[in-house]
Amino acid sequence: MITVGVEEEYFLVDPVTCLPVPLADEVRRAAGLGPIVEDQEVQSELLQSQIEVATPVCSDLDEVGGHLLRLRHALGTAAEKNGCRIVATGTAPYRGPGPVAVTESARYLAMRSQAPQLVDEQLVNGMHVHVAVPDRPSAVAVLNRIRPWLPVLVAMSSNSPLWDGHDTGFASWRTVIYGRWAVSGPPPAFADAADHDRRVRTLLDSGVISDTGQIYWQARLSERYPTVEVRCADVQLRADAAVMFAGLIRAMVATALRAHEAGEPLPDCPPERLQAANWYAARYGLSELLIDPEGRARRAGDVLVRLLDSVTPALEEAGDTREVTSLVHRLLQQGTSADLQRKALAEGGMSALTDLLITETVAP
Repeated sequence: MITVGVEEEYFLVDPVTCLPVPLADEVRRAAGLGPIVEDQEVQSELLQSQIEVATPVCSDLDEVGGHLLRLRHALGTAAEKNGCRIVATGTAPYRGPGPVAVTESARYLAMRSQAPQLVDEQLVNGMHVHVAVPDRPSAVAVLNRIRPWLPVLVAMSSNSPLWDGHDTGFASWRTVIYGRWAVSGPPPAFADAADHDRRVRTLLDSGVISDTGQIYWQARLSERYPTVEVRCADVQLRADAAVMFAGLIRAMVATALRAHEAGEPLPDCPPERLQAANWYAARYGLSELLIDPEGRARRAGDVLVRLLDSVTPALEEAGDTREVTSLVHRLLQQGTSADLQRKALAEGGMSALTDLLITETVAP
């Protein structure tokens, strides 16, 4: 069984105003003191109003869901003890008049010095899915084969429509914000592992980025683990939606590995078409047409069905078919988390939006 792990980032907010609060160190200490959470499962992030969790390596989706609920509840309790709440949204819906403090680490302080305005506005949270791969050449082959589908994942996961208290018009404003960094967006295609490593080394030698952690491609090779890390998704409002993406992305990686081993031709996906599809997915989510991997505008439901069809053998092999397909169908019926945020804000204002974010983040 191919193993999988999930990282999620959350905001710490005032329960009344929904403004970010710089209490990450306090909440992290409170969450890591008891037997429920291991210290390495709760990590610091760039800004002091953010906190990150990482599941252990998991073999099945029940494990993923169990760990995410455990970590969300533990952090939620720790946040309440410190007078704040955790919310799983891709952008902070509201911002205070001044920037949030940067976490005191050499790496983060260097990033602030390099790009102060970008760091001040990096109030964004993602979900990263790590899927095990047998070796580096296979990992690069996976990147080449899954990249045409990344805009579809962006659309499905959209959970960041609001910024500074207003609707941006984008379903995933986080995707736009991340696209301002030097090395970001959909990954390029690579000839092989050597080509990948050579091009990464060129970026490092240029001095534009100081480490591989600043390679913000939406899918990349992990430097710490033998995994492909798919990081294009906004953090999900509900834990079960995160489980859906973990299962779907694992199936995509397994399908790509099988195609690579069979010597199937690589998909034709020029970078300009992929970038355009990514922008369109961030703009509309699932509310309009989607651009499929061949560059055609099609109904969102048809594209999602095609994605499911392409990974069905891998889902069946992992025993994930029923859970993943039912959650995808729920997504099509209820809309994305961006749609839910917009509805709450339109119907009940800031208080309804705040209630939605706080309640759904720790929902069973």
